[in-house]
Amino acid sequence: FVFSWKMMETARRIRTRDYSWIALRLALLAFFGNQVLAEIRYSIPEEVKSGTIVGNVAKDLGLDIASLVDRRFRVALESKETLFEVNQDNGALYVDKKTDREELCQDTGACLMELKVIVENPLEIHYVSVEITDVNDHSPSFPEKEQMFEIAEHTLPGKRFQLQSARDPDAGINSIRTYTLATNEYFDIDISQSDEDKIPFLVLKKSLDREKKDKHLLTVTAIDGGKPQRSGTLNVSVTVLDSNDNSPMFTQDTYQIEIYENAPVGTTVATVNARDPDEGTNGEIVYSLGKTLRRKVYDIFELDSLNGQIKLKQSLDFEESEIYKIDIEASDKGTPPLTGRCRVIIKVRDVNDNTPEIEVTSLSNTVSEDSKPGTIISLITVKDKDSGVNGKIISQITKDVPFELKPSYKENTFSVVTKGFLDREEVSYYEITVKATDCGEPPLTTYKTLSIQISDVNDNSPQFNQNPLYVYLLENNAAGASIFSVRATDNDINENAVISYNIIQVGNEKGVTSFLNINSDNGHITALKSFDFETLKKFQFQVVATDSGTPSLSNNVTVNVFILDQNDNAPVILYPLSSNGSAEGVEEIPRNVHAGHLVTKVRAYDADIGYNGWLLFSLQEVTDHSLFGLDRYTGQIRTLRSFTETDEAEHKLVILVKDNGNVSLSATATVVVKVVEPKEAFAASDVKSASKDDDSNVTFYLMITLGSVSALFIISIIVLIAMQCSKSTDYTSKYLEDKNYDGTLCHSIQYRSGDKRYMLVGPRMSIGSTIVPGSNANTLVLPDRRKASGEVRLKTNIMSTVLGDIEILAYFVLCLKNMLIIMYRI
Repeated sequence: FVFSWKMMETARRIRTRDYSWIALRLALLAFFGNQVLAEIRYSIPEEVKSGTIVGNVAKDLGLDIASLVDRRFRVALESKETLFEVNQDNGALYVDKKTDREELCQDTGACLMELKVIVENPLEIHYVSVEITDVNDHSPSFPEKEQMFEIAEHTLPGKRFQLQSARDPDAGINSIRTYTLATNEYFDIDISQSDEDKIPFLVLKKSLDREKKDKHLLTVTAIDGGKPQRSGTLNVSVTVLDSNDNSPMFTQDTYQIEIYENAPVGTTVATVNARDPDEGTNGEIVYSLGKTLRRKVYDIFELDSLNGQIKLKQSLDFEESEIYKIDIEASDKGTPPLTGRCRVIIKVRDVNDNTPEIEVTSLSNTVSEDSKPGTIISLITVKDKDSGVNGKIISQITKDVPFELKPSYKENTFSVVTKGFLDREEVSYYEITVKATDCGEPPLTTYKTLSIQISDVNDNSPQFNQNPLYVYLLENNAAGASIFSVRATDNDINENAVISYNIIQVGNEKGVTSFLNINSDNGHITALKSFDFETLKKFQFQVVATDSGTPSLSNNVTVNVFILDQNDNAPVILYPLSSNGSAEGVEEIPRNVHAGHLVTKVRAYDADIGYNGWLLFSLQEVTDHSLFGLDRYTGQIRTLRSFTETDEAEHKLVILVKDNGNVSLSATATVVVKVVEPKEAFAASDVKSASKDDDSNVTFYLMITLGSVSALFIISIIVLIAMQCSKSTDYTSKYLEDKNYDGTLCHSIQYRSGDKRYMLVGPRMSIGSTIVPGSNANTLVLPDRRKASGEVRLKTNIMSTVLGDIEILAYFVLCLKNMLIIMYRI
């Protein structure tokens, strides 16, 4: 607990020292906008346990603790292994893995770990520096446990012998402070400061006497400055010899060398030279590398022991190390050998051999097409391990895309933002290529491609290829079967393009649309009942196509359905009719009638129109073909000659009535003609008159009804003429009844659609009519004479419309009249 409290106090003290620095960063944040970053600095000792809290980053940055989870508060991973993490519940930065300053920073001074803390919506990046302070967790150690010296007995006091330098991975006060030597009468220890290193020397205090003692065992102790102190020992063995009295001397104590990092392996870096005034073997010199150098030095450099040339064994890398310090020893071959030392300092010069690196800190792979210009989609950082001009980077987007780089306040940090409006229907996918080029010679370039998918917004309504639609449907369609389909398309995708269909009524067509059903998924329209041309000739409705977006968009199409006639009605015999409803009748004629006498008229009706309703009469059976004739168009039965005494008194005629459909339908009527003497005919007439007197009341009412209908008919004609004279001349899709019938209740209907006039024909059509192909021979196209003069066209339209309406009324009156006649005959 005390250790954690001290650690927190240390972090607070550092934050207090950095408040002025934070204020400067906040000022930069206000200047550069929302995406500008902030930086905070903390300090913790090494070797703290996992889970130790470093500081509350969210609180120090002024972030809302409650929004950290939604904004994906996190530490950006820059390597596979992370040492720190943040707690999204309280905003605290804590240690995720035990830290070792010596492993992280090796021999460097201050050990700083720079972290990137990211929050989104809006996207922000903040830099947090954590200083790992040293703890005295390593003891000093010598490269070798024992060091041997051979010293000639005549060596003068004050002679110095370099000892191995101990190494301590700890830094600062925890590094090596001093060396001590166990008390003895011949040797003392002296410490020499060379750069940042302390080099121990064994100093001879008193001349040696090999005859008294030929070997001395000493213990050297290296002590660091930590609390508590740690130490390491070196056993020194001194052998007393008779030796030479001159040690080799280098021409320079320190050699300064510069070399480019791209120097090839085998290059001679430097040549050291030492001289020994002794003669013979005592003057022969052998060169060797110092024994306390870093392991990397032995891997990279090699020394020729005879000529002192230092050569490269491996390639240099400026980014790994900028300077190497090499201690070189020159020993003669005397007995005992004498040694001289020098230091070679090799400075590595940078070469532009590293391409820039592009790091994507955060990326939104999907961008909505309704994003405004300036929307941030990614944060990127560019780096170059080279230094100086070789490490200066120029970044840009290479392709012509609606995105651009916006620099941040921190060097080599950019945000990728939209610079225009997006439209997924035009371009749904972008590949943004970021190019980073350094300023070296020659320049090196790196490319990074960001893949951006544009997400759909419901900004397109369904569209029909044609509006309005015209559908021609044969009557007697199967109930429940599909009669036609509508289809709309939507340029959006996914749910925004899923279209549903429904039917809405137009005007007073509700009764018809209630018998229609549409499949909401595919637009197939089915009729729930079978349509009958005789009761319904056309209707109109609208189909609405609605997508599934939010909010949904819709469009509609008007559908005009024209019912086409089929020959589905057999002729109906109106006269003769017997009392039991069968088509039978008895006609009595005097024997003295002449040729051409009208015996009776067979009347029939067909509910179909055109050729399907055009009736023809023929004699199916007749007693005497020479006596009676039948008009095939009117149904009139007339005598062909006068009767003779030999002619039979009763004749039976079977009349076949059939229409002109592709598959004609027919009906038969039977007429029995009785030939009577003139007196009997008069008697029969009297009987009929009597029966008529008996039914005088019925006849009276029928006459009143017929007169009322006739008066109504005349009034209607006057009103229609007045109304049609005041109407517009646009009579498209106007129904007219054909007045060309003779004796039968045939009729025809014509209408106009677009530039064509259609007529469902009846008997005796105009020769100028033209049959429309594919219409089952019952639809004709009439010549359109609308290009005539305006006045003639106006009169023609008005008259044709008036005549059409009059014919409709006439048809109604005629039907009523026939009904009255039937009732009268009954």
